[in-house]
Amino acid sequence: MSTVLLVCHANTCRSVMAHVLLEKMLAERGTNGAVRVRSGGIANHARDGMIPSLDARIVLREDDIHLSETAFASTDLRRHREVVAAADLIVTMTAQQKETIGAYAEGQGRPIMTLHELARGGGDVDDPFGQGEDRYRATRDEIKRCLALGVDRMLMLLYQRKETSR
Repeated sequence: MSTVLLVCHANTCRSVMAHVLLEKMLAERGTNGAVRVRSGGIANHARDGMIPSLDARIVLREDDIHLSETAFASTDLRRHREVVAAADLIVTMTAQQKETIGAYAEGQGRPIMTLHELARGGGDVDDPFGQGEDRYRATRDEIKRCLALGVDRMLMLLYQRKETSR
């Protein structure tokens, strides 16, 4: 089994949306559990056990993803470096997050890219925190577009990594 780690600041908005949207996309592709999706936050305000933001949960419902408060709890990657060490591919929402996680000893030697880089583009997925439902909806749509464009590349990278580690 390969593991993809999705990273943002607090693991309550962007990486949560990316996490559940990617799981849905992989299930629709019939990957049969070959890829494990994890997510976490790296900012100073990241904490273990925070619930997904209400606005993220509301806009995910529009994609038929009903995420309850208790279905998901955030992970502080500063405290849980073993999650980073277990990742076969790390995808961040911003270039700054890519740089930060790349500086972790556990992140070195692993492919790390932003979500836009995975989709063969550029730029960051900006944090919608506190900006209302419409901004969350736009962020969800941006994440979905990037995942749709990048999922084949992601699967190829995971396959190559698995083959080279044999």
